Amino acid sequence: MKFDYDYIAIGGGSAGFNAARIAASLGLRTAVVDGARHLGGLCILRGCMPSKTLIYSAEVLHLARTAREFGLRVTGASANMRAMHERKLRIIGEFAQHRVDQLTTGKFKLIRDSARFVGPHTIALRSGRRISSRTFLIGTGSKVSVPPIPGLAQTPFWTSDAVLDLDFSPKSVIVLGGGIVACELAQFLRRIGTRVCMVQRSPTLLKEQSPEAAAVIQRAFEDEKIEVFTGTEVVGIAAGNGGVAVSFRHKGRLVRRSAAHLFNALGREPNTADLGLDEAKVRTAPNGRILANRWQQTSVPHIYTAGDCCGPHEIVHVAIQQAELAVRHAAGVKGLKPVDPAMLLGVVFTDPQLARIGWREQDLKAKGVAYLSASYPFNDHGKSILMNANYGYVKVLAKAVSGRILGVEIVGKDAGELIHCFTGPMAMGATVHDMLRAPWYHPTLAEIVTYPLEEIADTLKASKVTRGFKH
Repeated sequence: MKFDYDYIAIGGGSAGFNAARIAASLGLRTAVVDGARHLGGLCILRGCMPSKTLIYSAEVLHLARTAREFGLRVTGASANMRAMHERKLRIIGEFAQHRVDQLTTGKFKLIRDSARFVGPHTIALRSGRRISSRTFLIGTGSKVSVPPIPGLAQTPFWTSDAVLDLDFSPKSVIVLGGGIVACELAQFLRRIGTRVCMVQRSPTLLKEQSPEAAAVIQRAFEDEKIEVFTGTEVVGIAAGNGGVAVSFRHKGRLVRRSAAHLFNALGREPNTADLGLDEAKVRTAPNGRILANRWQQTSVPHIYTAGDCCGPHEIVHVAIQQAELAVRHAAGVKGLKPVDPAMLLGVVFTDPQLARIGWREQDLKAKGVAYLSASYPFNDHGKSILMNANYGYVKVLAKAVSGRILGVEIVGKDAGELIHCFTGPMAMGATVHDMLRAPWYHPTLAEIVTYPLEEIADTLKASKVTRGFKH
């Protein structure tokens, strides 16, 4: 067959743009099809960048309000939401314009339209035009999920889009959910002066993280007067009296909470319903998630996928890794390796932050891997104490005998920055001994990671001596 293009990326977000960039650099006739009203993708427009802009402003405000703990007198600190909103729009506008420039000046064709498969090699555009391609990448991202909770669909609610677009401080908000988005934005709302109640179905907040880490975040939230309910079952949601009421079961009793607004933070689902995937014979999970192999191929080998629409991790840098791998695999580049789950990196931008790389303890136990674990608390570390950053800990997991680092969990001040002390070393297969050969400046936050490293190194040394004695 003769095709219009060698490679078409459906969706111009982080996955689609980077796929097109690599495809064009490999000499493939490439196009990006994106029918969104605004170009840029979720991360730039409605996700990472606007949320972190506002979260940082709220952190500055929190520091001002707690200045007395540092021996300072700061009076009248409050959120100017209109100014915060305008600053966010300015910053995000700059990021978005840069992405628009990249999409419109790249060595590929940008088609501003929506696409739907009408066959394995052909898509139909909203305009009626049909175009064909030898290979495709689906990178259409995700959308807010509305689970079948009694009354939710019939009650006006905010999504993360609405919260990130606020230009006023709400009086009160009930947050449904306890995942990353729920936690980050619940704390943001509390810090700008909103009364916040969180209702989470799972036994802990941040159910994908360790219970130990989740407990630290919940304690910090409750210290900031966020009301947190975990292990709940919502039985009814209703609007009325200028607000909303949520009824739920918690610890064997029926609880009812009211607020001016409801924030649905119960997660997102793949944005794949309108792609005509059945026409292309692309298989999906019941929730619409596109099924893919380790090379990001779907059930149709020449159709690839990357990012939130296929998962399993909704993280921007993972979407980019997946997209770049998919393009190179489609182009027949040799020596490729799949995205390594042992190097999974994630950050939750609460305060304290939560960051993790590599395997979790539960993963290692399930795999039957012998490992050593050591942790050290922030409330016993000089730099964090003087910063009044006493929540959390650093935990290191290392392979028994060799001491190779298998996973790290940090809950605490600037954990999202500190975790990068480990990304390079772990990528190179470093051991605890390797990391301890490096100099660590005192007093810094970063030197806290040396304490669990030293504990594991001492355990390995003692174990080696013991084994030698037995022999």
